[in-house]
Amino acid sequence: MKGVNALMVNQFSQVTPEILELAALCEQNSTIDPALYDKYDVKRGLRDINGKGVLTGLTEISEIISSKIINGKEHPCEGKFYYRGIDVEEMVERFIMEDRFGFEEVVFLLLFGQLPGPEELSRFTRILANYRTLPTNFVRDIIMKAPSQDMMNTLARSVLTMYSYDDYADDISLPNVLRQSLQLLALFPLLSVYGYQAYCHYHDNKSLFIHPPAPELSTAENILYILRPDSQYTPLEAKILDVALILHAEHGGGNNSTFTTHVVTSSGTDTYSAIAAAIGSLKGPKHGGANIKVVHMFEDMKANIADWTNESSVADYLTRLLNKEAFDCAGLIYGMGHAIYSLSDPRANVFKKFVESLSKEKNRMEEFQLYSLVERLGPEIIGEKRRIYKGVSANVDFYSGFVYNMLDLPLQLYTPLFAIARIAGWSAHRMEELVNTSRIIRPAYKSVSAHQAYIPLEQRRNTQVSSATSSNFASPR
Repeated sequence: MKGVNALMVNQFSQVTPEILELAALCEQNSTIDPALYDKYDVKRGLRDINGKGVLTGLTEISEIISSKIINGKEHPCEGKFYYRGIDVEEMVERFIMEDRFGFEEVVFLLLFGQLPGPEELSRFTRILANYRTLPTNFVRDIIMKAPSQDMMNTLARSVLTMYSYDDYADDISLPNVLRQSLQLLALFPLLSVYGYQAYCHYHDNKSLFIHPPAPELSTAENILYILRPDSQYTPLEAKILDVALILHAEHGGGNNSTFTTHVVTSSGTDTYSAIAAAIGSLKGPKHGGANIKVVHMFEDMKANIADWTNESSVADYLTRLLNKEAFDCAGLIYGMGHAIYSLSDPRANVFKKFVESLSKEKNRMEEFQLYSLVERLGPEIIGEKRRIYKGVSANVDFYSGFVYNMLDLPLQLYTPLFAIARIAGWSAHRMEELVNTSRIIRPAYKSVSAHQAYIPLEQRRNTQVSSATSSNFASPR
């Protein structure tokens, strides 16, 4: 029976020669002349020629500052980041100074537009704790069935399935959407970690751990509590994970997954569909999976550099990266540069303050020094090798993967951790979209296809795919 199932899976996943031929035909008739984008002034990627995003909406939820206007001209500046007008760096400093967890307070601020009072915050954390309960048999019937090797797919499937357990799934009134958002906020850690545990059990033959969350613990503490077999963690580990959640909770309405939330919400669809679409966007390696690339790049770097403290050796490796001669030959130094920030990414600055402390606790200071060296050399080498219209600095992904690695978090959960935090921003933007607009988002695409007459079937010739196009595809697996 196992052999039959394996055969069925292989057939299901097989790219046949016929599919390769059709794919080549698709590519041949889908390629648009790049010059036409300039001719019609198309903002590819909704960005102008300098990479600045096209203004498509207004928001009060967060603000990103990367430049200042001086004498009528725009100049790059140190990056700043605000949640509802409050400096995120200042908030993190306050949470650390007061020795308390801050993610739940940040969620309240993003959703409701103001800081909670002590009683409000206590009541809000109780609401989230009460919602950290999955429907009866959900783990057995949904999460344990057909576990995926990609936890973001598992998370999206779980979210879509939650629709079936909600008697008011299609009600998009604000109170109901808020209720759904809070439930998903509370359940994302469970859905992500349980999905990972199920995959490890069924595919890697590891022991299965399904720990129920502890109501008295924060979101960050509960992630470590339900993930680790012994449920043990240090205060520093939990605090740094809390900081990571705060920094990833929101980042303006224009990032790909949040804009996806706006677009899908504008159609009037249900919360589960909107959030699942955002998850699909975040899964992409150009968005939520970037810190995984950073980790892999550093692993390759450590394997190919004998002395990590030798600046010339590190600089040579970074140069080879840009020349497409090292790692994945993509010509990129992962973790360097950002679509908006230029001189600095404030989230990376916050992370670095805590990375050194965690490195000392984990006895990994040599690696921390290597990261610091690359952070210093990277912008210099990029500036020498590339024409850039703005400054380049380390972004939040540069350190986040290293932090997760030191926390012994599995690579498969790096992007779900992003989602666990970012659903706060998604939910806030979904409600802002519902409150303020009633029009479906529909940007324009200009057709550049020539008109042609319909040819009867008996008069058509079979299609000839050019050899240049067909050679772009690998042989079927």
